[in-house]
Amino acid sequence: MLIRYFDPWKGDLCTCPKKYSFNPYTGCEHKCVYCYITSYIPRGHEGRIKKNLLKTVMKEKKKLNPNIPISMSNSSDPYTPLEKTHKITRACLKILKDFKILIITKSDLVVRDADLLKNMRTSVSMTITTLDENLARKLEPHAPTPEKRLRAIHELIEKGIPVSCRIDPIIPGLNEDTKRIVKELSDIGVKHIVSSTFKPRYDSWKRFSSTFRDIAKELEELYFKKGSKHNNSYYLPRELRVKLMQQVKENCRHWGITFATCREGLPNEVTCDGSHLIKG
Repeated sequence: MLIRYFDPWKGDLCTCPKKYSFNPYTGCEHKCVYCYITSYIPRGHEGRIKKNLLKTVMKEKKKLNPNIPISMSNSSDPYTPLEKTHKITRACLKILKDFKILIITKSDLVVRDADLLKNMRTSVSMTITTLDENLARKLEPHAPTPEKRLRAIHELIEKGIPVSCRIDPIIPGLNEDTKRIVKELSDIGVKHIVSSTFKPRYDSWKRFSSTFRDIAKELEELYFKKGSKHNNSYYLPRELRVKLMQQVKENCRHWGITFATCREGLPNEVTCDGSHLIKG
């Protein structure tokens, strides 16, 4: 099945509501340093088109509950650079136009499909980890700049498409000061923010420690001696995770934005993924 129930490694810390998961592409070309898909997808940072994808989606949609959201995507960006040429995600949106769709992306290319999205039961969740262009280029080498993403969020909201934002992952010593980014998001009309701490696996830690050597040295003990391991991911000590999430929450409260955490095992007042913003 290409479209299946979302079950992230049977994680006991996951707070996601019931939903389907669907990845139009295999792999993602954004090559984010912190990305976890390289731990279970061969050549994870090399985007590929799936064989017979559209035909399979046409077949599988007949078995789906139209009132359960379909999350696109959890293991690859639906607007990975390949999409600009091949328009696979756009074709899938046309096939799934009668379903609730939650789009998770880092790309301003999503605005191209606003003509479809504004007539669907949908919401877009845009990831922005930092507003610092230089830091963003190191963290997310091939993803669109923060400025382009902010502009995309504004355009989508202007067209009546509900948007949430993921400030994810939060990495101590790197991007934990979220006051400015929350204010910027509030100014352009974002109503919901999801946040989470960096949870490295072996492969992503190797990339991270190579890119940010000094910070990695400071964090190594926190993750691998004082922290804990869940489903092959290493977690910061709980008290530090709570502190970091509380800081984001307080900023959100100050600017009147709802807040939730992702895979932290902490209680949420609204859906962590922003799917509650989907109309109908």
